[in-house]
Amino acid sequence: MKSEKKRILRSELRMIAWEVTRSCNLNCLHCRAAAEMGPYEGELTTQECLQFIEEVAAFSNPVLILTGGEPLLREDIFEIATYGSRKGLRAVMAVNGTLLDAEKAAAAKRADIQRVSISLDGASAESHDRFRGVTGAFAGAIEGIRYLKEVGLDFQINTTVTKRSLAEIEDILKLAIRLGAVAHHIFLLVPTGRGKELAGEEITPEDYERTLLWFYEQSDRVPLQLKATCAPQYYRIVHQHGGMKAQRGHGLDAFTRGCLGGISFCFLSHRGDVQPCGYLEIIAGNIRERPFKKIWQEADVFRKLRDVNSLKGKCGRCEYRVVCGGCRARAFSITGDYLEEEPFCPYEPSSEDTRIRGIRNG
Repeated sequence: MKSEKKRILRSELRMIAWEVTRSCNLNCLHCRAAAEMGPYEGELTTQECLQFIEEVAAFSNPVLILTGGEPLLREDIFEIATYGSRKGLRAVMAVNGTLLDAEKAAAAKRADIQRVSISLDGASAESHDRFRGVTGAFAGAIEGIRYLKEVGLDFQINTTVTKRSLAEIEDILKLAIRLGAVAHHIFLLVPTGRGKELAGEEITPEDYERTLLWFYEQSDRVPLQLKATCAPQYYRIVHQHGGMKAQRGHGLDAFTRGCLGGISFCFLSHRGDVQPCGYLEIIAGNIRERPFKKIWQEADVFRKLRDVNSLKGKCGRCEYRVVCGGCRARAFSITGDYLEEEPFCPYEPSSEDTRIRGIRNG
């Protein structure tokens, strides 16, 4: 019984990605929500948003990622952010940058938003605009960054890694440094939503491995935080190479484990559905029907994700399954079973009867 308890991961809520609206002014090729301008029916009202913050703050103080869609399309977004900050939650915002202006940047600063992320999926206007589906998206993002810098608000660059962006990934990192970003987070493509149309755009498992190793090697060479998301193999690579360099981060940059869905992270949709993550579309419950705390603590899908013994295939026998866990959304998208093995991981588990590595859950 004692050894079994060690294999149930702690469920301390550290981060919530909140799709405050599904409406978006861009038409990105990889969008998990296939978002359009909207409006979308059934979105949470302002009062429901504030009540959700009350529920969360009553038992936890996670990072609250206000995302979308494009969160700046919600007229009450800064009211929501301000309320979250006052309740002790660490509010951050994920935007595409094109709607930022001096007024909105100042409002974000007043709302005590800790950081704004802006996505750059190409190092030039041509490549970024092609990926984002709107001419001028790159120029708008760069202009938005300028407004954030003027009010002294930290920003990070997010990049989705596909065959299209892989050739530019080093240049995008250099651009992030030149722009003055505090962090660069890369996201490995999960083929959901509009991303299904990018079939064939996923880089190979071998390229994933090489890219993540390169990214790890940059962690003590560049003056900003680096983090890989939707890339649980990264944490196995860090352990294999004996380096905890990425551990120096905190909050959004904290060195934790691979797949966090249902363990220390969850996703809230524009209609109140709670999921392990935005890419794993399995509903654990809806906050309009059940208290959020109960969903987080008791939902069956979350319980299974916290039990490393429930993993199947080579993920289930891998000695790194605690620090990695494989991408559950990618497994679900490819196989239909979120507990199946990570389909884009080339690592073959040790044939020896080794103990689980990295039992500390982060």
